[in-house]
Amino acid sequence: MSSSFLLLHPSPPLKFAMTLSNPFIHGSSPALPLLAKPTAPLTTVAHTFTPFVRAMKSLQGRVIATVNDKTVAVEVTRLAPHPKYKRRVRKKKKYQAHDPDNIFKVGDFVQLEKCRPISKTKTFLAIPLPDKRIK
Repeated sequence: MSSSFLLLHPSPPLKFAMTLSNPFIHGSSPALPLLAKPTAPLTTVAHTFTPFVRAMKSLQGRVIATVNDKTVAVEVTRLAPHPKYKRRVRKKKKYQAHDPDNIFKVGDFVQLEKCRPISKTKTFLAIPLPDKRIK
């Protein structure tokens, strides 16, 4: 194309201005610093292991086994409607929870908080609850 052709036939105006801040040019939006480098220096982690607890609905249950070291098996009971009869029935599920100090015994009521995976089956941290029988 020659320059005379461009002068005689100007291109129509673009519907959207293609500026450098347009996210479609580079494939990402520079206005969202999602992968910004941390400004605070990294600190050393203490030797005692306390996993980071995520914000989610916590579960409550009863300890049914303490055989493994730093692990408790907790049975969580919930009420769910029966699919056919619409009556609420008890559903039980067993979770493995982290007990870093081995403080729980069989029969204790605990609260389970979600944390990072500690092992293949452990993703909860056991936190003590006050006994319901004491008033």
